Amino acid sequence: MYQVRANRHHSLVRLTQRTRVLTQWLNLSCLLAGLLLMAALPSFAQTSVLTQHNDVGRTGQNTSETILTTSNVNSSQFGRLFTLPVKGQIYAQPLYVPNVTINGAAHNVLIVVTEREFVYAFDADQQGAALWQASMVDTAHGAAKNEHALLSSKTTGCTDMQPYIGITSTPVIDPNSGTIYVEAKSQKGSNFFHRLHALDLATGNEKAPGPVVITATVSGTGDGSQGGQLTFDDLRQLSRPGLLLLNGSIYVAYASHCDSGPYHGWMFAYDAATFTQQSVFVTTPNGGLGGFWMSGSGVAADAGSSIYISSGNGSFDTQHVPATELGDTIMKLGTTNGDLSLLDYFTPSDQACLSNEDADLGSGGVLVLPDQPGTYPHILVASGKEGAIYVVNRDQMTAGNQHYEGRNSCQTDDPQILEESASGAIGGTWSMPAYWNSTLYFWGAGDRLKSIPVVNGLPDFTHITANSTTIQFPGATPSISSNGNTVGSAILWAIDSSNYGSPGPGPGPAVLHAFDATNISKELWNSTQAKHNRDRAGNAVKFSVPTVVNGKVYVGTSTVVDVYGLLAPVGATR
Repeated sequence: MYQVRANRHHSLVRLTQRTRVLTQWLNLSCLLAGLLLMAALPSFAQTSVLTQHNDVGRTGQNTSETILTTSNVNSSQFGRLFTLPVKGQIYAQPLYVPNVTINGAAHNVLIVVTEREFVYAFDADQQGAALWQASMVDTAHGAAKNEHALLSSKTTGCTDMQPYIGITSTPVIDPNSGTIYVEAKSQKGSNFFHRLHALDLATGNEKAPGPVVITATVSGTGDGSQGGQLTFDDLRQLSRPGLLLLNGSIYVAYASHCDSGPYHGWMFAYDAATFTQQSVFVTTPNGGLGGFWMSGSGVAADAGSSIYISSGNGSFDTQHVPATELGDTIMKLGTTNGDLSLLDYFTPSDQACLSNEDADLGSGGVLVLPDQPGTYPHILVASGKEGAIYVVNRDQMTAGNQHYEGRNSCQTDDPQILEESASGAIGGTWSMPAYWNSTLYFWGAGDRLKSIPVVNGLPDFTHITANSTTIQFPGATPSISSNGNTVGSAILWAIDSSNYGSPGPGPGPAVLHAFDATNISKELWNSTQAKHNRDRAGNAVKFSVPTVVNGKVYVGTSTVVDVYGLLAPVGATR
């Protein structure tokens, strides 16, 4: 774990007004002011989705949705508007940037990345060819001639993702510099590459200083090490969690393909302006596994610039405090001066059991809640394959800084954290929850959608509400759209991707669901309801997360982005 400083650049935008009060012009001035305000509102009201699950806390909430409501999302008024074809499966969440000038015209832009190594910029409001598309394996983007996406079954021995592996993690966008940061994996012959790219939002061209090949060597005697040195394995490692942009640094995290080792949990920090590698953190430098999976959920952070992330099965150090090996652990990492450092951590008491039974804690994402009332204003929630929800105080993750209280039993019992639900309370988690208006929403695999009230700053597990709709593996990551807390505006959106294909029952279509977020037993609409497959989505890709913004819902599939919204009235043209 090491090094270098991250410079923080802050810009202050000041709006000044000078007003002259002349009685004879008062009415005209008020009129002009009103007209100017009305003209400005559409621009200022535009909402962006620049990172996985909407924000760095990964809450999944868009509280500025004024178009879609519980009244108009129904099968007669809402449905599929059009599709946007792509090459390659879409594992990453589509991102959205309003009012981008491309080729001299302003567009609301949808950014989509695929496993065939393509990055697309589409007009988010109409069907048509991409505004631009860029390949991360051409020479203009730093690749060698004949470099290509991996054919997964031939290279990794893992048939989980088929047939290509290229861009898997959700990018992150800096709207101030107009830059898209993308991690892409590629192959040429027996050589494999991970690159961090900086793409111009308006053109898709590579921006200086990108790209940079991601690699590092640290001290360690763990799996795959040689001579006391552990080197990042270009073939085995896979970037799955969504990228994080925080205080001028880009954070990229890794696990593996299936459980094909040797691998470790790696996290890299890069200066966004220079692409200097600032630091590296490894979960199991003297052991094995401990990957950062989280089913694609983004690396989370809080207002204090700390990072929160959970690891999967792997070695855990029961002898030292702090532990040097951190399998099945929720970690708090410091980022001061760009240095990734372990500040605090919590490891479930049944960690050995979790690891032995392949019941990763790190299969689910970490959600950092907004500040709460009560004794513990700063909490996080996380859950893994076991289906227990852990509620952790971010200011001191365990009582007495115990970090871990080992048990021989496989029963969940962790009194050193704030709260813990029963095992299986939400089914197994290969997803992450959403948060809105003092409510948590979980949808575990093989389980029903559940809402959990947050009362006096803590989840109330005695009042869990479940609806009647079950989703099989991998469950779903919900997203919430609302107009603040306005009654009738809050909608929970989720994608049933259980038809995703090998090794599941598919391939078959993804199914988009919409529920009243204040009453999840009330389903408003789903993409199977309309006649003649009007709203049918493309074939599912597991772990898909819907992007809901400015009156539309975007669903990534195996070949297209399906775009849903309010249908044109009968007789009208769209």
